[in-house]
Amino acid sequence: MKHRSPYGIYSIDSLLHLCVSVPTRIMKRTRTAGRTHSTVPPPGFENVKETLDDFDRQLKELQTDSAKASRLSARANEPAWQVFRITHERSRYIYNLFYRRKAISRQLYRWLLNNRYADRHLIAKWKKRGYEKLCCIPCIQQTETQYGSTCICRVPRATLEKNSVDGVTTFKNCSHCGCSGCASTD
Repeated sequence: MKHRSPYGIYSIDSLLHLCVSVPTRIMKRTRTAGRTHSTVPPPGFENVKETLDDFDRQLKELQTDSAKASRLSARANEPAWQVFRITHERSRYIYNLFYRRKAISRQLYRWLLNNRYADRHLIAKWKKRGYEKLCCIPCIQQTETQYGSTCICRVPRATLEKNSVDGVTTFKNCSHCGCSGCASTD
């Protein structure tokens, strides 16, 4: 099953591989839940390691479940929604640790980004005004939509209700990642 992403068309297995990737540099390596890292983690990593391992475990379970699950679903890209959800949660966890709670050092934060524990592009957007609740990068890329605009999940819920015929919106989920609405004003 193929899914469209901002970088081309990928299968669900290749999306999971992008989320759980292995660096190719050969240096001193550490191993955590299937990931191989080329440098020793900075101090404080042991505090967040268990939670990050849980996210990796969820991605691996999703990979084994998707191999067993039926390929018939209501939408062709629903299996990819789970991958987007887990990677979003993992990135939000690291973002909150550094920017909101100030619980990790800048050195650890950069190490986590460099070793692909979090999506650096998504975090960069979260720091900008109006994108605090952004669900995924494809939702703001104008090339990903039919009409050359952003995804409908970026439209505030109040605007959708105001512009609907009977006051009830028909929008349920984003076609890219399954988001039910990520406008900053919601």
